[in-house]
Amino acid sequence: MRNRTVALAQIAPTLGDVRANLERHIEIADRARALGADVVVFPELSLTGYDLQDLVPDVAIPRDGAVLERLAVAAREIDVVAGFVEEDPEHRFYNAAAYLSRGALLHVHRKLHLPTYGLFQEGREFACGDTLRAFGTAHGTTGLLLCEDVWHSPTTWLLAQQGAALVIVAANGPSRGAHPDHGLTSTRVWRDLLRVTARFHTLFVVFVNRVGCEDGLSFDGGSLVVDPLGQVVAELAPLDESIECVSLDADVLRRARTASPLLRDARIEFLHREVGRLRRLRFDLPDEPGAGS
Repeated sequence: MRNRTVALAQIAPTLGDVRANLERHIEIADRARALGADVVVFPELSLTGYDLQDLVPDVAIPRDGAVLERLAVAAREIDVVAGFVEEDPEHRFYNAAAYLSRGALLHVHRKLHLPTYGLFQEGREFACGDTLRAFGTAHGTTGLLLCEDVWHSPTTWLLAQQGAALVIVAANGPSRGAHPDHGLTSTRVWRDLLRVTARFHTLFVVFVNRVGCEDGLSFDGGSLVVDPLGQVVAELAPLDESIECVSLDADVLRRARTASPLLRDARIEFLHREVGRLRRLRFDLPDEPGAGS
């Protein structure tokens, strides 16, 4: 990994207005580049807003369409991470994030875990992604996750095992509870989760959460960066829009992985065997030859 400067774009997208959101992305990307950022990260579904419901087909775009082509032009001198609704050739819709670099679309991540409980209805609107890949950039191997994905720890582990030194988490985390002395409860919970995630997978975590309100739903913000030692190196104030640049020091990654060689000591064959056993038990599948009990 090389040193890099990441701009956290904690914004409030306009619900359903892809054109207006695209113009704002381009403006912020230009501003972040002028501030010296190598990468600018926007929240989950930053090109569309979150509570889309029946608007999903109206705002969906193909990954090779004009919207991402236009955003790729803005990514000629700064990498851009943006959230969108992807429509595939079979007209399935995905909650997706794009990583654009040097004027081209480098990678798309489709959300793997769609929350469909409480106030969330994503499973009714989107199809699940079914692949998870780290990918190379000019600054090092990177991974993308979307909100609920990071609450399932195997996702980050898999990215780390593929060489990711940085995992970017774009989110639409709503406000939940408050305490007079400790602020928003949900912001504190995210902070605790991401510190543990960064430390025990020995990588940088960049978390960008949106702000604003949609149909009575308020979003936290509280975007932050955690280093591989589990230290919060930058944290944006909750509830308000903000753009902040944060430098990631590659030497911290080296120190963390030297002190805690967790990636080296992962027993992939053991995990493969045990996951296979659990899969056979859960789905009542026949044993594989030589699988053991």
